[in-house]
This record gives sequence, structure tokens and C-alpha cells, in this order.
Amino acid sequence: MSTAHPLVRVEAGDDAVTMITIDRPERLNALSLPPITALKDAFVAVAADADTRVVILTGAGRAFSAGLDLKASGSSPVSEGLHGVAAAMRGQAYFADVVQTLRAVPQPVIAAINGVAVGGGFALTMGCDLRLAAASARFNVQALRVGLSAGESGLSFLLPRLVPASVAFEWLLTNRFVEAAEAERVGLVARTVPDADLLAATRAVAAGLARHDRDALCLAKATMWANLLAPSLGAALALESRAWTLPGGGDDDG
Repeated sequence: MSTAHPLVRVEAGDDAVTMITIDRPERLNALSLPPITALKDAFVAVAADADTRVVILTGAGRAFSAGLDLKASGSSPVSEGLHGVAAAMRGQAYFADVVQTLRAVPQPVIAAINGVAVGGGFALTMGCDLRLAAASARFNVQALRVGLSAGESGLSFLLPRLVPASVAFEWLLTNRFVEAAEAERVGLVARTVPDADLLAATRAVAAGLARHDRDALCLAKATMWANLLAPSLGAALALESRAWTLPGGGDDDG
């Protein structure tokens, strides 16, 4: 499954790995509503692709994504006929839902973070299941910096679940830039690599995952995220046991 789009590229390889690339390098892959729509379409398409076992999400050029494009936010396709606060709320909900659409992709998604990941771009990396970062990668929440709240596009929900809450709260409140080395130290990214090696390293991880059965991979991902929010060990064990039997681990030969 490979598609051409002026804002997002989707390229399927022969190894069951599909790469989705935000393709606005001249704007550091900033996110206005047109690329958000293109990303949503790409996530929905790859989710339905039976030949894709693993997805890589990255940005073209020298940035993953600089976040909201303050120069060209565009108009939301769901805000027509609305004005003022109502239009802004509907448009923001449409923008933020891109992370929910990403999270709904059943296959594991690996973020290859090249350069800055800011605001909504940072949130996209949080919606992925694994993160590898170039040594030059930098992360920033941005919301308070531009006069908004402590988070956007799910950052205030996802970040405290992926790093210690005290670390997440400091990042959310100070809006300081976080370098790749610090992100690795606190567990935000699995690994940092030299910039020139990022895609090769990410593809190697993806190829390793893609050797597994697609349904088993998808079930493992679903169980992992569900148990991040499980109310008890008992509930987590019950879900694990159910998941273990579905791909064939509990086949009955009798």
C-alpha cells in the first residue's frame, strides 16, 4: 500500500512495514488542518491494510513536526457555518482527534523522531508505541508558551503515563525544550542514535517486529495499552489470559 499526497507520504515495503512521512519540510512539518486530515486518512488506511504488520511514523527533512502551524491553521471541515468559540472548539477537537486516530491503528507504530517534536508533533510521538530518536531530537510541550493550557492533543494524558508524573508535570508547566539524551534517560524514547542512522535503526526494529504474526502483534499492542489503564492486577491477568488463547496459544487438540 503506497500512496502519494502533497502533505503525507505512505510507502509500503516488501517486509510488511509501512512508513508514513509528514511531508512539509519547508515548514518543519508544521500541522495545519490539511496535513491533519491527510494524516487521519493515512492512519485509517494503514489500519485496514492486511499486509502491514508494523508502521513507522516520521517527518521529512530536519524535523519530526514543529507543531501547530500558526501561520496557516486553515479551516476545519467540521466547522462550516460556525463562528467564534463554537468554531474554535469544533476545529480544535478535529485537530486533536488525530492522536486518537493514530492510537486506533491496531498494528504497532514506531516513531522515528528526527529533529524537533513540538506541541501536536510531540503528541503524535506519544500516540506511537515505540520511539527512537535522532541525537538532535528535541521535545517541547509549547502550550503555555503560546498562551494556551498545559497540554494539547492528549499530551497531558499520555505524557504522565509514559514518564514519571513529576517529570511530565515539569515539562508541561515549564515548556522547556528537552534534549534527546534526557528523553532517553527518563524512558521517553527507547534509544537515541546518530542522526544519519535513525531510519536504518528504526527499520531494523520494525523488521524484527514484523516477523511475528500480524494478529498476535495487534493483540499484544491492544493488551499492553489496555493494561496501562487496568484498575487491578486481577483485571490485567484476566485480559492477558484471554489474549494468550486467541492467537493459538491455547489450541485444543482434543
